Amino acid sequence: MRIARVVADGDATFAVQARDDSWVPLEKLGIEVDTTPEVIARSAEIAESQQDATNGLRDPQFLSPVVAPSKMLAIGLNYMDHIREQDGTAPEHPIVFAKYPSSLNDPTGDIIVDPDLTQRADYEVELAVIIGEKTRSIGTDSALSVVYGYAVANDVSARDWQRKDGQFSRSKGFDTFCPIGPWITTADEIEHPNALAIKSWVNGETRQDSTTKEMIFSVPYLIWYLARGMTLEPGDVILTGTPHGVGFAMDPPQYLAVGDLVECEIDGLGRLSNRVIGPLSR
Repeated sequence: MRIARVVADGDATFAVQARDDSWVPLEKLGIEVDTTPEVIARSAEIAESQQDATNGLRDPQFLSPVVAPSKMLAIGLNYMDHIREQDGTAPEHPIVFAKYPSSLNDPTGDIIVDPDLTQRADYEVELAVIIGEKTRSIGTDSALSVVYGYAVANDVSARDWQRKDGQFSRSKGFDTFCPIGPWITTADEIEHPNALAIKSWVNGETRQDSTTKEMIFSVPYLIWYLARGMTLEPGDVILTGTPHGVGFAMDPPQYLAVGDLVECEIDGLGRLSNRVIGPLSR
């Protein structure tokens, strides 16, 4: 099942993809929800209603399907090919940082890069994991059972501030720095999250071309690791790291500039397409 948030009659609303590939607003199915945790709570009802849903929206405008998460957690340096391109050493434990909800962006939304804030904006295609139930202290063998679904994310990063700050959260938490979507694909549709092709392009040029098999710490391991010390709530998001091909590791480095088009795709989960723009106002 695919759950999206779309524009319908001028308003933002959650929708389910019907069997005729149209997108049917949940309110037309008698299901009124405003947040992703509310969608998750009524997932069984949505799945049942989807069976007869037809004649929805064709080619709608997609919005971020992640609304009101209690936490957004991200993992740094989690792909071996990304380690190799930096001549680095794999970490012994996951590197965890926060990606703030205020950074959420739509799957076709503009990425704002203010040259007064950063000269080194970079892209990172990532597999996003959306938690489906309250979770604390779970084993790796059952960790995938608490996943609601998966989406594509772009962990946009201000590399200059990432280095200067000495930590990741602020440099990766600027407004618009987390495009995500274009929808959530429920976990039953993805048998092996660590066997997916993952790619990004800038202005049509392939930059990242890898597979989630390159993850150092798998999706089940990350859920186990995070849930050891904190409670994961429905709707929480885990960004699982990025593969090789990021801009700062190129020779010479290739950072994002106003006018660039960044596209991110994961096999079976869809594609993001975001234009880089300058500041909206001073």
